[in-house]
Amino acid sequence: MTTDASPAPEQAEAVADLVRLLDLERLDKDLHRGLPAKHNQRGRAFGGQVAAQSLIAAIRSADDGFTVHSMHSYFLLPGDPAYPIVYDVQRIRDGRSFQTRRVAARQHGREIYYMTANFQKHEEGYEHQDRMPEVPAPEECVDFLQLMASRDSRESRSLVREWTAIDLRVVGNSLMGLDPNPDRPAQQRLWLRIADRLPDAPEVHAAAFTWGSDISLLGASLAAHTLDSSKVMMASLDHTIWFHRPLRADEWWLYDQESPSAQGGRGLSLGRVFAQDGTLVATVAQEGIIRPPRG
Repeated sequence: MTTDASPAPEQAEAVADLVRLLDLERLDKDLHRGLPAKHNQRGRAFGGQVAAQSLIAAIRSADDGFTVHSMHSYFLLPGDPAYPIVYDVQRIRDGRSFQTRRVAARQHGREIYYMTANFQKHEEGYEHQDRMPEVPAPEECVDFLQLMASRDSRESRSLVREWTAIDLRVVGNSLMGLDPNPDRPAQQRLWLRIADRLPDAPEVHAAAFTWGSDISLLGASLAAHTLDSSKVMMASLDHTIWFHRPLRADEWWLYDQESPSAQGGRGLSLGRVFAQDGTLVATVAQEGIIRPPRG
């Protein structure tokens, strides 16, 4: 089992809904439609959902034996959380070792998101990786959703409902819980996993991880600043993932995040992703808008 105890009924329902979101409807060759999430009260589609559904559409067009090793994407317009999204896959390149796909996500006749994904056939090569930082076990860390649920605010309640499918434990950040480091002033560390067992299909885990990887990453760019993040305008501009090694999204992964720069109303965040045994499974990068309150 991937969980220490049975998930709460609302978590099991949310994970089932996530699996439903990843089961795209095939409209035609390389053309798919993704359903909206059931519980979204924030006025726009969650970016992780759009990225995950786009990745599923790209994976379905890749030949057998090819697995995704990277995806690069841009968020163009906010998605409407109440309507399906259509995913149009373009086959850019089919080589012997690599294949490239481009996905356009469309809604209400407009492109809201673009992704380019690259696939590779397995091959042996040189191996090395960073060492995972020493951090407390997930069970010793703060349950983020419980913390948010204890706050009586509309934003907190909306976040809890939208992210119920994930189990998130906070290790700390540069302002609280981590040792200050003047060389890296904005750091944040979290443990995450999907809150209930997923199907064993690797593409489901890659897409579910993509969904979860959009949670909190941009927030690392605020870890050097003492402010009320609920009053900061935040929006993802792009999202990139490099998949290094196989992973299970329903087992704990450490999201070791840092922001090397914030400027011009934008923040850049990088995340190293480690399985609980210390294996570096992915690297994530995201830049987004972090505008201070106006007026």
